[in-house]
Amino acid sequence: MNNKDLENLHIAIIMDGNGRWAKKRGLPRFLGHKEGVKAVKKIITHAAKNHLKALSIFAFSAENWLRPKEEVSFLMNLLDEYVVSEWDTITKNNIRFVMSGKAELIPEKTRQSLLKLKEETKNNTGLLLNMALSYSAQDELVDCMKQIAKKVQKGSINIDDISKDTIRDNLYNSELPDVDLLIRTSGEQRISNFMLWRISYAELYFTDKLWPDFNEKDFDKAIDEFNKRVRRFGKTDEQLNNTGHKSH
Repeated sequence: MNNKDLENLHIAIIMDGNGRWAKKRGLPRFLGHKEGVKAVKKIITHAAKNHLKALSIFAFSAENWLRPKEEVSFLMNLLDEYVVSEWDTITKNNIRFVMSGKAELIPEKTRQSLLKLKEETKNNTGLLLNMALSYSAQDELVDCMKQIAKKVQKGSINIDDISKDTIRDNLYNSELPDVDLLIRTSGEQRISNFMLWRISYAELYFTDKLWPDFNEKDFDKAIDEFNKRVRRFGKTDEQLNNTGHKSH
């Protein structure tokens, strides 16, 4: 993997398989989540050191609130612990931290820790780390439509001027570029309501590895596979060859 391959890429990851990892070993689910956090730390540090432009990780979906209360409470506490333990690593690696999702639903203590990290890193210029928390792509699009509707009502935008750029500018964290590569672990092959607008032309990569077992080599392998693919964006091979378009 060449570092230059990453400088313009936005990679998104659906981190799946913590519970199954624990079950395979006869362990309680919470230990699977703890091991999953270790994998998160490794991948974020690896991405930052290799100059990836942006990384989005699906940490907690809107649907995850339906899980047992004890598990949800453990996950929120684990998230709070992560922020505290990784604060220095994030700042040292020049990482800028942002969140996507319904932050108001996250417990106050955890939310304040996350907001403080976002504020402290807002001027960092390295990896843009987007953590999807209490997130639903459908909710994001609904919220986007509401924002645009309010602007139409106020007269700040004409309905005939609404474009793809208008929608992009009103999504959560509008500075995030479209996703180039979406990785999902654990063998499942579905999108699970994640970043539906931004993954419209993303390459999809599925691996049987459970998330706690996913490491830097697996991450690099996904990128190597991405680099072999031809991204046509609706064009023919002949058109791409005539313009000297590369496969990634």
